[in-house]
Amino acid sequence: MNRNTLVLFGIALALVLLGGVVGWWGHTAGGDVTIQETQIETEGGTIDAYLYVPPGVSADDPAPGVLATHGYINSKETQAPFAIELARRGHVVLAIDQTGHGYSDPPAFSQGWGGPPALAYLSEHELVDEDQIALEGHSMGGWASVAAAATYPDRYESMVLAGSSTGSAGAPPGNATFPRNLGVVYAEYDEFHQLMWETGTAPATPESEKLQSVFGTDEAIETGAVYGDFESGTARALYQPGTTHPGTHHSPTAVGQTVQWIERTTGGETSLDPSDQIWHWKELGTAVALLGGFLFLFPTIGTLSEAGALSAATRSVPEPVAERDLGWGLSVALTALLPVATYYPLMLLGGQLIPLTAVTPQNETNSIVAWILGNAAIIALLLGVWHLRSDRTFAEARARYGLDAGGGAGTLARSVAIAGGTALALLGLLLAFDAVFTLDFRAWILALKPPSALHVRIGIGYFPAFLAFFLALELLLHGRLRTPAATHSLRRAIAGNVGLLAGPFVGFLAVQYGWLFATGALPLPATALQTIIAFQFVGVLIGVGAVSTYSFHRTGRVWVGAVLNALLVTWLVVASQATHLPL
Repeated sequence: MNRNTLVLFGIALALVLLGGVVGWWGHTAGGDVTIQETQIETEGGTIDAYLYVPPGVSADDPAPGVLATHGYINSKETQAPFAIELARRGHVVLAIDQTGHGYSDPPAFSQGWGGPPALAYLSEHELVDEDQIALEGHSMGGWASVAAAATYPDRYESMVLAGSSTGSAGAPPGNATFPRNLGVVYAEYDEFHQLMWETGTAPATPESEKLQSVFGTDEAIETGAVYGDFESGTARALYQPGTTHPGTHHSPTAVGQTVQWIERTTGGETSLDPSDQIWHWKELGTAVALLGGFLFLFPTIGTLSEAGALSAATRSVPEPVAERDLGWGLSVALTALLPVATYYPLMLLGGQLIPLTAVTPQNETNSIVAWILGNAAIIALLLGVWHLRSDRTFAEARARYGLDAGGGAGTLARSVAIAGGTALALLGLLLAFDAVFTLDFRAWILALKPPSALHVRIGIGYFPAFLAFFLALELLLHGRLRTPAATHSLRRAIAGNVGLLAGPFVGFLAVQYGWLFATGALPLPATALQTIIAFQFVGVLIGVGAVSTYSFHRTGRVWVGAVLNALLVTWLVVASQATHLPL
């Protein structure tokens, strides 16, 4: 192991450790808040949760309680900003994984999204004052809150709907008396304005007839004003922080408004100003740890590719296939544009084209699979056309593409071992991080979680599709598009491939959100979910481009990069999605 490898290992592990310490400090309010991993047993399966317990709370001295529920294709960790700040102010907070999400048993959407059984559990907990319970839910988690309130109308005192609504997607409708003491924190640029409050733009939320009926008025709602009466349970208020739907649970303004409303209705320790917040240290810590985990991949690949018999899978980087000519420029343009151009159509069709089965039980993963397989087919077609035009048989170009197996099955097996060993090493690091700090690797909505046994089982079914895509991508990046400059300079190759893969999605999101901020609505409001998912694609494609290019330069072949990226992305996607069938 050379000095550079040792240095990179040291930097990566230092970032993971630093991120863990900072994240733990923010998550536990400097150790004052105890976080208990909790499982709620129900007739429909287990609901996984964190219970945030403030100092001094006991069965003899219970505290107000809050049920906090995340939105679709998220997990309990995204509720940390609300949970941390409420726990700091004396509330016992139960943050759940919705049914079919995180580590809770599937299917998704069952048992009122998990809200009713979670409220029943919280209201009967010995540490909770059963007369002082609030519900807080973001997006689909708000529907879980409304379902819980409808099921147990006497077990809660107030509610905050963050980026959510009553009466959507089967959630019980609201009126001037239900839910009790309702605070609506709805972002000024929320992408789901049509779904939630049935308005043409997000800024028009105060004019929503649906929302006005819940507030008991037929006039435009005054933001920040309190309607109704707290004592009778009819209090209502609308807040519109200047953020987006996914930004709501990472907005200091939204968190402060939520905390203030719940404190006003349930009590708790009120000496802290709503603006006094520390949750961002948890988010910073997990983001630093995610960066460290990502960097950890590179010295691990390098070490394994040089280890004993595994080194036989490597060779020098072959001579380049491409020159920077007009045809190459056209190929680059198509590589940049086609994934973005096919994104909405294939993502929207994927959930319909690929049925929910025991092998494909995650609807949004099915959409992603449709997109990647469609793009893999396009890559194969373009490569075929290029080879016909260049009068070069694929067999002759195989070695220069890094597609040869050299020593046959042994080379393939060793390549798989390098990729699998790297993924296992990262998993071991993440499991240790979770065991010590009770955290995952996470930056906003991009998260790498330890997979459950169910996630592993589901991932096996999806892995072949991801492998097919990454094999095609390897051939494109390191075959058709690899120039002499990208062959002789690893840094230049990584920068070019990362920019080529992630850059178009950055531009795509800039256009989408520029339009949203200018007009109050996305260009195609029906694509709100897919647009938000695209944020994760930026981070994933940066990682994919770097890992693919580094692996190719270390081994001279496409196998390690294709298998490793397929393993990592399957893991990341499956563990973060909702499972829609009972398994």
